[in-house]
Amino acid sequence: MAVTDQILTKTLLKSDILRHLTFTLGKDAPHASVYDWRMALSYAIRDRIMEPWFASTRRTWGEDRKRVYYLSMEFLIGRLLEDATINLGLHEMAETTMAELGQDFREIIGNEPDAALGNGGLGRLAACFMESMATLGCPAYGYGIRYEHGLFRQRFEQGQQVETPEDWLNQRNPWEFDRPEATYTIGFKGEVVTRDGKEIWTPGETVFAMGHDTPVIGWKGRWANTLRLWGAKPTTMFDLDRFNRGDYAAAAEPETLARTLSRVLYPDDTTYQGKELRLKQEFFLTSAALQDILRRFTSSHGDLRKLPAHVAIQMNDTHPAIAGPELIRLLVDEHGLRFEEALEIAQACLGYTNHTLLPEALERWATFTFGNVLPRHMQIVEQIDSWHRRTYPGRPHYVGIVKHHEVRMGELAFIMSHKVNGVSALHSDLVKKNLFPELDKLHPGRIINETNGVTPRRWLKMANRPLSGLITETIGEGWEADLDRLKELEPHVPDQGFLSAFDAAKRQNKVALANWLKADLGVSVSPDALFDVQIKRIHEYKRQLLNILETVARWQAIRANPTANWVPRVKIFGGKSAPGYVVAKEIIHLINDVGATINADPVVGDRLKVVYPANYNVSMAERLVPAADLSEQISTAGKEASGTGNMKFMINGAPTIGTLDGANVEILQEVGRENFFLFGLTAEEVVTRREDPDHAKKAIEASQVLQDVLQNIAEGVFSPTQKDRYHGLVHRVWHHDYFLVASDFDAFLAAQAETDAAYADRNRWLTMAAMNTARSGFFSSDRTIRGYMTDIWSVESALQG
Repeated sequence: MAVTDQILTKTLLKSDILRHLTFTLGKDAPHASVYDWRMALSYAIRDRIMEPWFASTRRTWGEDRKRVYYLSMEFLIGRLLEDATINLGLHEMAETTMAELGQDFREIIGNEPDAALGNGGLGRLAACFMESMATLGCPAYGYGIRYEHGLFRQRFEQGQQVETPEDWLNQRNPWEFDRPEATYTIGFKGEVVTRDGKEIWTPGETVFAMGHDTPVIGWKGRWANTLRLWGAKPTTMFDLDRFNRGDYAAAAEPETLARTLSRVLYPDDTTYQGKELRLKQEFFLTSAALQDILRRFTSSHGDLRKLPAHVAIQMNDTHPAIAGPELIRLLVDEHGLRFEEALEIAQACLGYTNHTLLPEALERWATFTFGNVLPRHMQIVEQIDSWHRRTYPGRPHYVGIVKHHEVRMGELAFIMSHKVNGVSALHSDLVKKNLFPELDKLHPGRIINETNGVTPRRWLKMANRPLSGLITETIGEGWEADLDRLKELEPHVPDQGFLSAFDAAKRQNKVALANWLKADLGVSVSPDALFDVQIKRIHEYKRQLLNILETVARWQAIRANPTANWVPRVKIFGGKSAPGYVVAKEIIHLINDVGATINADPVVGDRLKVVYPANYNVSMAERLVPAADLSEQISTAGKEASGTGNMKFMINGAPTIGTLDGANVEILQEVGRENFFLFGLTAEEVVTRREDPDHAKKAIEASQVLQDVLQNIAEGVFSPTQKDRYHGLVHRVWHHDYFLVASDFDAFLAAQAETDAAYADRNRWLTMAAMNTARSGFFSSDRTIRGYMTDIWSVESALQG
């Protein structure tokens, strides 16, 4: 951009900010708050998204392009203001403009709440995919739920997780547009009757789903797609007759049902009511999306048999798996197609991404619950199952969608899709071998692999300005949309000047994080220490327990020999447990108790610190990932589908300590064994080890260090006011160690010692860190989306040529 153009653009941006401050927000500059300035800037930036958004929509319609529809219960989009300025090329301009207006750009960015629309990797992946689809010019809609409170806000009381409602929508959301014209009726319960040979479903409950659109702008503003989130509205505001009789609670029931549907992400489903609400949420999202898709298609096409040529629908995990039966219902009941014809059309449109090998995460609904909430769909599911059994007579008797009074959503999603994909090479192989082996034999070639990726625009360009600046200075511009170009860094790694600059970039991030931790937690940490980071959902298979047990062992060793030449270490944890997951909450409590003891220990001092900032979210990850020295990816082999945090750390120059699990396998292949701290059992060895019922006892008895750690915890060293607090957790490690914490403990200890030795050799460590960044190009979500476009969706970029 020429200097005169920059001046003109900057003058216009400033003018637009002040115009929105006055006319949109009703404030004058001297009395405007940080919130007012943030909103004014957001509206001014949003204005610049409108033109590419409209142009992209017009082009898709005008050229009758096939669209992708991405159905996901989660879209963990994080803050949008800075992301938009990065992709529009206005980041520096926005920063200097706000400075000229007397405002701190970083304070304004920090004022924006995180959209509470997801839990972890699944939702963050969906957000990365939406950004990459826009960058690549893939015409697409994302469909989700506009959760009023999202997951929950986490805080700690005496070390224990406490959940409170997330309040991100208490303020006006400047990025969304209400779409009352995109409103659909969603039914539940009721009865199904046969009339003139047709099944007629009369729902007993109904709500409206109304669309709220957020534009998703791609790199350099060349294309924009739409994230449409559904908010629930009552079909009847309230029962006036009941209200007038004084029965106010009953009068408000319709409104209560609607608000409940889009209030909380993943309600606690340990009760029947919770299970019913979750199933209703999934159907609410899916039915609204499919009605919207068919409305859009029929507005310009007459023959529904051509739907697969214009529509690709991707189910992100099993949550939207009801899409198969619902699409059949709409085609048969509403549009008069035959069942087999509708089934064939639905299969040709639908794809299913599997994200888990955990049996409990592959949803199964009791036929009573499913049939009660969705009676017509229960009939269709049974029809699909019968059709599949007839069509594939070789199907084993124990395989099917409806078995043992349950509807198996994984099998339903598989059978109703033309492609099923795993999200890493190892995971896709295990989906074939362990998860759906019989269905894979019946449908050879249906299961494929699309290894996950992350967007480099947010996770490097935006989140790590010191490193991204060094990359541009070293290899030039353009790598943001072609991450393979990071390979061009490799010849510079032996250069001491480059390594020093790389070290300086990392240290700048570490100093910023240390300052934030001091302000937020009151814990002082040294930027010279090794920042060892594990941030992800708290779950037994992710093995935060293994990490904190090793932390206790390190503490014991330092106390036993405080004058030894210890490498200072800061253990940083982040993540939430599901509200009903008792063991995960115990692990959180233990981490905080161990941290409180270690951080107050004068013998240990700065040699070891443990920090656990509450309410981990995207914005916190953007602080932690660039500052991390070591990436903890230590799940039990064969349990993590892929991971995306591992990729973010790698791109930002943090070597991995990890097992051969998920995308760690591919990270190891890309970066090389010399730049990865590998430990632990393989997926095959895990299966073999579990065959020995005494595997945990034997592993503990063979490790004096682990015995001492468990004894300290059991004796209440970290819980002096309640000595028996962790007896159950210790008993679990001894006798019910399904995730093989004990079996991998000594190997993890040895790998951590190797990490210390590497970090103490600054040249070796910096070389490892820089090589991780240089060899991370494969893990761009752009590469992943190109794979989906070619292998699953059969969609071409609208930006080609």
